[in-house]
Amino acid sequence: MNVSSSRVVAIGEAMIEMAVTPDGSYRRSFAGDTFNTAWHMAQVPNAGLQVGFLTAVGLDAVSDAFVQELGADGMSTTSIARVPNRNMGLYMIELDGVERSFQYWRENSAARLLAEDAAWLEDALASAGLIHLSGITLAILSPDARERLLAALTRARTNGARVSFDPNVRPRLWASQGEARSAMQMFLQVADIALPSFDDEATLWGDPTPADTVQRLAGLGVTEIIVKNGSGDVEAWADDKGFCFPTPVVSDIRDTTGAGDAFNAGYLTARMKGRSQRSAIGFGQRISASVLRHFGARMPKSDVPALPD
Repeated sequence: MNVSSSRVVAIGEAMIEMAVTPDGSYRRSFAGDTFNTAWHMAQVPNAGLQVGFLTAVGLDAVSDAFVQELGADGMSTTSIARVPNRNMGLYMIELDGVERSFQYWRENSAARLLAEDAAWLEDALASAGLIHLSGITLAILSPDARERLLAALTRARTNGARVSFDPNVRPRLWASQGEARSAMQMFLQVADIALPSFDDEATLWGDPTPADTVQRLAGLGVTEIIVKNGSGDVEAWADDKGFCFPTPVVSDIRDTTGAGDAFNAGYLTARMKGRSQRSAIGFGQRISASVLRHFGARMPKSDVPALPD
């Protein structure tokens, strides 16, 4: 994959994560789908990417802690807006075995205002080689804000950026299935890379198989498609060709939170560094497997695997 620069900008909402630990207590961290992806990309030891996160947070102490943590973890914080009288959303993970359920508190989230300023958006995306966003990014925005974001992405692509999009369908965030479909389709038409999960696509679009998902997205003009399917084969598409890639069995799974986001991180990092699709899928699966063996959506920095030579 040819990119104009090594600068990566992920767009979306980071939330306060309260994750249950083995002793039944809760640990505070920060997480969110596109943030998880960006954070893991920034931690890959030998990748050399410049990774930033575009969002909005409050002016409170927890928001300060989030921004400080990003800086300490080697991420750019220049695209984080600070909004008065708003705060970060919060969610709690509850585990049943290794499967998780969530409770959310995000109505007053500052991230809902991340696309209010069109000029700021355009400046924040300038010189980006890769821009990554998701259906959750779209779902938390007003229709007008989505239009501003779409315009900014269109301009960034004109200037050489590639756009990566994970539909990451969360029905309860949308007013209707029709609204979700309309917004997803609008943004897929400016996406170079699509990273959907098959269960989401089957729910929203009724796709019978991952191959049907690939064909539908290719019909919208997306040229690089990876359909994640849990423990099933990955269905891939690029250069007008498709193939299936097996998913290795993962042992010692503790928590499935953030596995798809971690896969995205590995895949995109490898592609940014010029690896083939097959190699990138394998690295995505490796990072995803590591997250599955930890509690919460992000693994310890020391456990993030290096990109193979």
